[in-house]
Amino acid sequence: MNAFVQSNAAQDTRLLVEVEELSGQNLYACYQCGKCTAGCPLAFSMDILPHTIIRLMQLGQVERALSSKSPWHCAACLTCSSRCPKGVDLARVMEALRVLLIRSGKAPIQVFQLPVELAAQLPQQAAVSALRKHSG
Repeated sequence: MNAFVQSNAAQDTRLLVEVEELSGQNLYACYQCGKCTAGCPLAFSMDILPHTIIRLMQLGQVERALSSKSPWHCAACLTCSSRCPKGVDLARVMEALRVLLIRSGKAPIQVFQLPVELAAQLPQQAAVSALRKHSG
């Protein structure tokens, strides 16, 4: 195995541990039944389905999961978590992925850089919801 592949594997292992620590979830508990995806009201808009996000991380492809738009589409409605027969709280995993992206500066939107005109037009609930999703 060359040095580049080893460094990427080490990076993905570190990120996997960080996701598990931030979320408090054991990602290896998931056995890919797909109930989380079946119940997700926003799965249709995700580029990588919820259960596949977990699978990517189980396979050590954390960077691929982080490059997905799916964590930003997650509404954190907890439908996935309530359906999981193994008790994996996927909403917390998605939140952990968002936190890692915000900390690394790779978040798709910088909330505090919104134009003042746009921020003034947002209903208060929209602003609070957006800030919740983009806080790290």
